[in-house]
Amino acid sequence: MATLKRLVPLRLTRLAKPYGGCRMLFGAVLWPRTFNEKIQRMKLFNRDPRLPQRENKILVKEFVKDKLGSEWVTPTLWQGESLPPIEQRAWPIPFVIKANNGCGWNVFVRQESDLDWPRIDNLAAEWRSAPFGADLGEWLYSEIKPALLVEPFIGDRSNLPTDYKLWTFNGEVKVIEVITDREHDHKGTMFDADWCRLPFKGDYPTDPRPIPRPASLDRMIKAAKVLAEDFPFVRVDFYEIGDQPKFGEMSFYPSSGLESFYPPEWDAKLGQLWR
Repeated sequence: MATLKRLVPLRLTRLAKPYGGCRMLFGAVLWPRTFNEKIQRMKLFNRDPRLPQRENKILVKEFVKDKLGSEWVTPTLWQGESLPPIEQRAWPIPFVIKANNGCGWNVFVRQESDLDWPRIDNLAAEWRSAPFGADLGEWLYSEIKPALLVEPFIGDRSNLPTDYKLWTFNGEVKVIEVITDREHDHKGTMFDADWCRLPFKGDYPTDPRPIPRPASLDRMIKAAKVLAEDFPFVRVDFYEIGDQPKFGEMSFYPSSGLESFYPPEWDAKLGQLWR
């Protein structure tokens, strides 16, 4: 209890609000029942050194290559602590600049007009200025040494590829969150491993359109089980490019454990899967 009293006022004040204050948050993390509560407990107490390694967008590539093969991994065009001199930034367009230690920290360069280097340099400096998620107690990011990487842009240049997020509990894929139109009109639709729609949603609206089963779904599910190792929960993300699956990332703190589920009882239902 003393540990929680010390941590919450300094780092987790925002997290206490949905629970009715710090006292209720204490109970939620000590005796977690829902999915969100178990995320909070993981952030506070789980210091498995593999977590930052798996979320580091540079280091995780070697892990995936070793477990699945190099064809699953998007190649790296460049990596380093800071961007090289402008005259050395001759990467073939389209490409993506990413931070290795955050979520949504990327710049998509699809054409020459996107090469606003002053803006990009300022963004890269912001990414390095503070650990991602520090205000929400996301411990693992504080253990990742900040760096940048450049990758080729995959898929259709005009649109980001559909994102398949496999929620894996104790080595089994139980939920597949499909993200469509994620750049302009973000939608999230939930399926089970048999590609049947599930009757709940998270923070984003569901896509009313039919969503075809990806040709490589069985391979994605098998791969997620391998990458999940013995973690009680991890979300493993993939894309499908030309019927071939590509690894995206691994996430242990989705939405920082603040996802709003509708209907609300699905928070507890998902928590029951986490044992």
